[in-house]
Amino acid sequence: MRILVVEDEPGVAGFVRQGLTEAGYAVDVAADGEEGLAYALAAEYDLMVVDIMLPRRDGLSLLQEIRREGVQTPVLLLTARDAIDDRVKGLDAGADDYLVKPFAFQELLARIRALLRRPPLQTGSILRAGDLEMDLTTRQVWRAGKEIFLTPREFSLLEMLLRHPNQVLTRTQIMEHVWNFNFYGSSNVVDVYIGYLRRKIDRGFAFPLIHTVRGVGYVLKAE
Repeated sequence: MRILVVEDEPGVAGFVRQGLTEAGYAVDVAADGEEGLAYALAAEYDLMVVDIMLPRRDGLSLLQEIRREGVQTPVLLLTARDAIDDRVKGLDAGADDYLVKPFAFQELLARIRALLRRPPLQTGSILRAGDLEMDLTTRQVWRAGKEIFLTPREFSLLEMLLRHPNQVLTRTQIMEHVWNFNFYGSSNVVDVYIGYLRRKIDRGFAFPLIHTVRGVGYVLKAE
């Protein structure tokens, strides 16, 4: 899953980026509201974490603008102010949740997981396709009752496939959600990681789940 963090305090931005990256998310960081708006309109994110007090354009203005542009991505607001009026303004502007600074990273992570479980993405913390099961809370994966151990990147790639069952995903779509703007790897990195996944979740089982659509991309099929 791909997350945009818009935060002007370098310490907070670095702390959040590192924690989310270690949790397996692809993370882009913008240092002010205008840069955040450009990122938000240039790519498709699964969630945005936006500070209210930003230079050049504040977080509420950014939020209102992306909603006017039709962007429905869940937004979690960060604020150093805990007044009721600030919370109400943020929620009325289109935010999905808020968190008051200073905050514990584990709480931020729990709120992100909760927002990502909301429709239209997925209800509940378990993703399933046939005999494959993924627990988003514990970050465990099983196939036919056998636990499969994945790296954070493999987990993110499989999560994307599971969230779009029977839907052909292009290599570009996968790249944009599982990696971020700062990635400068080889052009075939998606194919390489699909290969890793296939060896772990398809090899040795009755039927394959991941299928190649030649010239287009990949699809996860439960049947």
